[in-house]
Amino acid sequence: MTTNRSIRRVPPWRGLVLAVALAGAALAGSGALAAGKASTADHGKFKELQQSFASGPEVTKACLICHTEAAKQVHSTKHWSWEFLNPATDQKLGKKNVINNFCISVPSNYPFCTSCHVGYGWKDANFDFTAEENVDCLVCHDTTGSYRKLPGLAGHPPYQDTEIPPGSGKFAKAVDLTKVAQKVGRTSRDTCGACHFFGGGGDGVKHGDMDSSLAAPDRELDVHMDATGLDFTCGTCHRTSSHDVPGSRYTPVARDTEGAHIPGRQDDSLPATCPACHGQAPHKGGGHAAKLNDHTDVVACQTCHIPQIARGGVATKMSWDWSTAGQMGPDGKPMLKKDEAGRVIYDSKKGDFVLGENVVPEYRWFNGEVTYTLLGDKVDKSEGVTRINRLGGSAEDGKSLIWPMKVFVGVQPYDPVNRTLVTPHTAGNDDTAYWKNFGWEKAIKTGMQVSGSAFSGQVDFVRTEMSWPITHMVAPKENAVRCGECHMKGGRLENIGGVYIPGRDANPLIDLFGWLMAGGALLGALVHGGLRIVRRNG
Repeated sequence: MTTNRSIRRVPPWRGLVLAVALAGAALAGSGALAAGKASTADHGKFKELQQSFASGPEVTKACLICHTEAAKQVHSTKHWSWEFLNPATDQKLGKKNVINNFCISVPSNYPFCTSCHVGYGWKDANFDFTAEENVDCLVCHDTTGSYRKLPGLAGHPPYQDTEIPPGSGKFAKAVDLTKVAQKVGRTSRDTCGACHFFGGGGDGVKHGDMDSSLAAPDRELDVHMDATGLDFTCGTCHRTSSHDVPGSRYTPVARDTEGAHIPGRQDDSLPATCPACHGQAPHKGGGHAAKLNDHTDVVACQTCHIPQIARGGVATKMSWDWSTAGQMGPDGKPMLKKDEAGRVIYDSKKGDFVLGENVVPEYRWFNGEVTYTLLGDKVDKSEGVTRINRLGGSAEDGKSLIWPMKVFVGVQPYDPVNRTLVTPHTAGNDDTAYWKNFGWEKAIKTGMQVSGSAFSGQVDFVRTEMSWPITHMVAPKENAVRCGECHMKGGRLENIGGVYIPGRDANPLIDLFGWLMAGGALLGALVHGGLRIVRRNG
């Protein structure tokens, strides 16, 4: 891991300046922007929403009176099922099935994990996926910023003031469902970010290129999302149809060979790629621009245009060591340890963390093929590292590009007898939850029973890696990676094989031969010129 915390820090006044700028733009009318985002309906005038709601499902029933097909559409998406069958590998994936190396797994932890589900009431395996009123419309369409789903409530928002965490003395206010329902609108960076910025259990934990700094970023952080510039929302690129959001972590498009999308022309390719807008020759002009376009056969756009991740002042977790969890403070109670910046680097419930800001990504050939290590797959600790997801790609397959990656390192529990990863029951107030009793055997026994998998009763820990292709936090072109950062020995692409990189791949013998040839030619020219002068004078 490489970090450079001196590159960029977010000044504390940035939020204030941004707020003033946004307010100024709003007061000024900002015609085109306002017109583009204006709704044709004032939901506060709908009689169906002019009532008190006791629960989220009651709101959904009111929404479905007009939006009759919306719930059926949501039911057919990955956001609802948390399942995905990879057609290339036949692996059953999705949040419900995969194991990761940060918060590990969903089964047995449903009431906590499903605070990021687009539904209400998923507290166990008996959740009714067919009930239309279980769809949560507000979590994606809230515009008030007051709608919040709390861990432990199975996807429900707090209907009364709720102490969180229990015993902390801190209370989350009950959500005013009527107010939120009457102010619904388009999705936004805030609504998408309420889950995706906080994946893995906290701000910036999982992705590295998505955190709360993207709620209102400046141009340097993301040239597309710049809140006072282009102001892209997530939906600008992830253009959604029938509630199905394009883009996938399980079958990503690593190399888009299609041209730019043109309005009015039928096009079934993924709209959330760089070429979907910029085409196959994104750099305009000849000379240097043409040379840059030559690179697109080998290098993903993100490799040059995302020089570092976690650039917005929010650190991302680079490693998570579960094997050190369970240590208590001097008072015998769970403790936290923080670094000099006040960030948690040890939690008795979770173990040790390593954080990073302005992290230079790692680079790998990637062709879009991803194979997961799933529950039941054999794990060999002697190999040193178990890869949770294995990325396909090479210089020779004709489908790969060099991509930037966040490589997340974990140390997580596994079953050394059955040689499988495990699904511990971590969250909850029952006696078997790890965060309650700090006993791995009981927690894993419960988790594996819920998962329907065998557990020997023995626990060991194994080192794991998970790779995340990077595609957000696109810097302005003047801040893109410089040529010399790759075309050098020891540069960013030092470990990339299968391609000749001038400046990196110089051969000493060829260089010596070339210098001798050049020197010989120069010497010959000097001797020849000297002799002509001598003969002329003689």
